[in-house]
Order: sequence, then C-alpha cells, then structure tokens
Amino acid sequence: MMNKDKKAIWGWAMYDWANSAFATTVMAGFFPIFFKHYWSYGVDVNISTARLGFGNSLASLFVALMAPVLGAIADKGSARKKFLLFFAYLGVLMTAALFMVQKGEWVWAIFVYAMGIIGFSGANIFYDSLLPGLAGEEKIDYISGFGFAMGYLGGGLLFLINVLMTLMPEKFGLPDAGVAVRYSFVSVAVWWGMFTIFTILWVPEEKTSAASSKGKNFVADGFRQFVGTFKKIRHLKTVFLFLLAYWFYIDGVGTIIRMAVDYGMSLGFAFNDLIVALLIVQFVGFPAALMFGKLGQKWGVRKSIYLAIGVYMFVTVWATVMTDKNEFYIIAVIIGLVQGGIQALSRSYYSRLIPKGQSAEYYGFYNMLGKFAAIFGPVLMGIVGLIARRVLMPPAPTPEQIEQVGQLASRWGIASVLILFLAGAILFYFVDEEKGRAEAAYLSEA
Repeated sequence: MMNKDKKAIWGWAMYDWANSAFATTVMAGFFPIFFKHYWSYGVDVNISTARLGFGNSLASLFVALMAPVLGAIADKGSARKKFLLFFAYLGVLMTAALFMVQKGEWVWAIFVYAMGIIGFSGANIFYDSLLPGLAGEEKIDYISGFGFAMGYLGGGLLFLINVLMTLMPEKFGLPDAGVAVRYSFVSVAVWWGMFTIFTILWVPEEKTSAASSKGKNFVADGFRQFVGTFKKIRHLKTVFLFLLAYWFYIDGVGTIIRMAVDYGMSLGFAFNDLIVALLIVQFVGFPAALMFGKLGQKWGVRKSIYLAIGVYMFVTVWATVMTDKNEFYIIAVIIGLVQGGIQALSRSYYSRLIPKGQSAEYYGFYNMLGKFAAIFGPVLMGIVGLIARRVLMPPAPTPEQIEQVGQLASRWGIASVLILFLAGAILFYFVDEEKGRAEAAYLSEA
C-alpha cells in the first residue's frame, strides 16, 4: 500500500498532470492557431496577435484582482481544496464549450477562452498553497519540480494524441483537422476533470484555528486578513522585492509560453513545425524539471533561477533573428530545459519567505503578480508589434512589403520581452533570503 505522505505528494502532482493539458493543448498549442485561422479568419496577423494578447491580458487582470482575497478567504476557512475544485471545473466546463464556438466568432472565442483561463489560474492559487504542507524545506524544491515534471509528461502525452488527431483525423473517425481540433478541446476537458479527482481525494488539508472557531464569518475574516496582509507585505521588504522581481521575469516566461506559436505563425512557419516544437518542449521539460529540482538542492535555488533567466535572455535574442524551422526546434529544446525549472524553483523559493499557516493568502499575492505579469507581457508584445508595423510600413505597399513588414514588426514585438528578463534579474539580485526567513519567522510567531 502506498505510504500516506507519498500518496499525498502523488495526489498533489496529479493536478499538474491534469491541468497541464489546458496549458499545452489549449493555451500554447491549438487555441492560438485556431484563433488566427478559424475564429479570426481573414484578419491581418498583427491585429489577430493583438486580439489574442488583449484577451489573455483581460483574463489575467480578473484573476490578479481576485487572487489575494480568495487566498485569504481560503486560509481563514481551510477551504483551499473546495476553491480548487470550483475553479478547476469552471475551467473544465469552459474548455469543453470551445467546441461550440463557430467560425468567425472571435469575440465568443476570446470570452470562453478567458473564462477557461480564469478557472485554470484561479485553481492554481489553491494548488500552489497546498505545497508547503506536503514536505519540509529540504524536499520542497524537488517536490515542486516533481509537480511540474508530471505536468510536462501528462500535458505532453495528451497533446501528442491531439496532434495525431489533427494530422490523421480519418484514423480517429473525424472528417478533417478542424473538427479534430474542436474535439481536442473536449478531450482536454475530460482529462482535466478526471485526474483532478486524485488531488481532491489524496491530498490532506490542515485545518486552521480560524476554521475551527465558532461561526461562519470566514469570508468577512478573509477580506479583513487580505487588507492586513497587504499592509504587512509593504513592510516585508524581502517578500515585496522578490514579488517585484518575480513579476518581471515570470512575465517574460509567460509571454513566451502564450505567444510563441502566434509568433512562429507570424514568421510564416508551418503548423506542423510549430506543433513539433511544442512537443519537444513538453518531453524535454519532463526530465529537466526533475533535474532543476535537484539542481536547486545541490547548487542553490538563487543560482539556478539566475541560470534560467540567463538562458531565456539568450533565447529571446536568438528568436528575433531566427529564419529557419530548425532554429525553432533548437530553441524549443533550450526552453524545455529551463521552463519548468524557473517556475518550480520560484514557487519553492517563495515558500521560504512567507509566514506559516498563511500560505494560500500569500500565494494569492504570488499568483496575483504572476497574472499581472501575464497582462503586461502579451500587451507589450502586441503594442510594440503594431507600432513597429505602422512606423515601418511604406506608402501604398505591395503584398510582399506587407508580409515583410509584418514579420519585422513581430520580431520587434518579441524583442521587447528581453526588457522584462533584465529587470527581473536586477531586482532579484537585491533579494536577501536570510532576512526574508527572519521576517517570516517573526510573523509566524506574532
């Protein structure tokens, strides 16, 4: 029989296995492609990129605004798993609803997709907040990496099946690739909903003292605690500085995840080439996330995060000048090596800086900054691309000139992401971990 602690860790990691299908098949893979060629059919590439960026940003804004309050409410009522369940199945329902959106209905596509992101991102607040209760500090980096590794493997396996469905629809009894993509959205909903059950059943949740108190005013208490925590964070210089640094560099990571396929299409790369690159990221990311967890234990979390930021800066510069699909494949391998690592180690590093017993609330702020980053990055990329297009477009352009300027404008858009990694690295340099531990210990005892 499985050890109780191991069962809880596996149950926790299974949610990454479950929801990564949405991140891979929907967010990174088919939605950007289907949005450009089906829901936003016949529209200029830079305009469709801007629409997609704004849609991502609006959904992220909503999650960012509600994240800390939800975290505070969940901590007060020990309701993390209940909130996880609600948001996860909201995402499941919205993902399935993408099947119903018809060609040219880009507004509906953005709305349903945005609601799916709200479910996905909202559930992650409470998923992350369960991590500190699973293990001590000596294992938390590895367990965080294990979760991301399971996500890469699970998301990658379903994505591989979905890709085969689109490449060989007749083998699956489907008339064409378009219908296959729509059924892929349904498969993600089923996968996500089914494997979330393991998390709900296997992961324990400690009851807080607030939850066991008389009365059921934990919602009002949660709002009051949110206000109190916001005031404390302003004085927790280490937490505040880390969150600011995280905001910038994870902005770059999230923008690349969400906009890479759209960028590749803007450069004229074929659908199959882009899908292969995404599969490479998934299956390289599985062992790499595990190795990064070990690297954080052996070499140090700070050094490992810096390594990942440096790699992303190198990749961003390379992406601005790449011209060949083979370069896209190599970049995909490099991103796969660090993508899960920087996310996993940032999550576990943050756990060292926050007071015990308030993890959902503090992870609410953590996710809020991550979602505000997801607002800024895609919009920055879209706006820079549109401005560059307007500046570079000659009077009465030929079709060839329109295509060339569109590609060049997209390159300027991706180049803007470099600023985010640079700002994050500089701010992270000033984060004092020992001071952060002392601050967290003081608040835990207060």
